[in-house]
Amino acid sequence: MLEIGSKAPDFCAPNQDDVEICLRDILGKWIVLYFYPRDNTPGCTTQACDFTAALPDFEDLDAVILGVSTDTTAKHRNFIEKQNLEITLLADTDKKMCEDYNVWQLKKFMGRESMGIVRTTFIINPQGNIAAAWEKVNVRKKKKVKGETVEVLHVNEVREKLKELKAH
Repeated sequence: MLEIGSKAPDFCAPNQDDVEICLRDILGKWIVLYFYPRDNTPGCTTQACDFTAALPDFEDLDAVILGVSTDTTAKHRNFIEKQNLEITLLADTDKKMCEDYNVWQLKKFMGRESMGIVRTTFIINPQGNIAAAWEKVNVRKKKKVKGETVEVLHVNEVREKLKELKAH
């Protein structure tokens, strides 16, 4: 996991429209950079839809949202069209970003091991430093609050942390 306060690894990757997005070009804004395993899978779809629904809130906080997977730009376009997404998705087909951000790891699922993306979210401040990070993200989790079970959305945790960071 990258250290809070450390410089965010530089990146350049094509978005769903085959336009190259580079960290250096968006510095000066807050960046929510989230890594997810695959387009059009249940958890990834929920996460992308949650971030799309919250996009106006993040824009009000002067933040851009970038989702990253190893899927191709064509798969990203299909995912965006199918789910009516409004966020930007980056194609890290060579896994360079995933490796630079330490999210390409050995995963275990149903007794099998394979390399893949560990669902992770970073907030990068306008100076290009890691301001917050969540590893092994659970997109929606159940939590007991005053004896009642409530659903906690990861996107809300990210938005609240961003508000807190901006207030300092």
